[in-house]
Amino acid sequence: MADDVVLVEKTPVEDGTGYSEIVINRPDRRNALIPEAAEGVINALEDIDQDDNISAVILRGQGGYFCSGIDLKALQSGASMGSARKDAIRQMHLAFYHYRKPLIAAFEGFGINAGCALALACDLVVAGESSFIQIGEIQQGAPIPMNAAWMRLKLPEFVLARMALLGDRITGPEMFRLGVATECVPDDEVLSRSREMAARIAGFPAGGAINIKQSIVGQRQLPNVEQWFTSPRSNALQTAKMLEPDP
Repeated sequence: MADDVVLVEKTPVEDGTGYSEIVINRPDRRNALIPEAAEGVINALEDIDQDDNISAVILRGQGGYFCSGIDLKALQSGASMGSARKDAIRQMHLAFYHYRKPLIAAFEGFGINAGCALALACDLVVAGESSFIQIGEIQQGAPIPMNAAWMRLKLPEFVLARMALLGDRITGPEMFRLGVATECVPDDEVLSRSREMAARIAGFPAGGAINIKQSIVGQRQLPNVEQWFTSPRSNALQTAKMLEPDP
């Protein structure tokens, strides 16, 4: 449905299994995360995991934007929200951490704060040349548990320090140079290249992608995983303003 906050699209591949696309569908808010979106992504991942005809997953945002972070306006307006709903984003990252199938981020536009963590949760990242990634919580006085956890798993501490302590925008070519992106392509080729990757993975022998991904996950040495994806208390909601580019 067009008004669903998360969409799922499945594409079969000739002579092989297919791939799915999980689409965060909040383009009017630059695909900022709310609990409903996190829950939708979790449900989509679970459904796709049970489908033996799907070998790879593309994660993207609607309207040419990847994700502008957590929707602080929505979070503030839902101050009375139950703790289970507030925990949805952490649960989404835990689902990514344990996921059995390859995940490809079609990184269009930008990924800011929590949007950056969403890209880092994927196994492959295809970035557009003018896209940018940003860990800007230092400007808000907020912690970075999700980004810190994924960076510890996937990138050197120097890269995390460079991104998190300066809090600036890092464009696609620099993302590729730092190892944050797998590839950097022209902006209008991000989605097509992501689909090429997904189709290639889907064309390999059935079950191969799961076996490889499970070998990768099995090498992760992150103790007390749930604690790593937990944010300490912060007054960021009272002091922060969205680092969202002007429409």
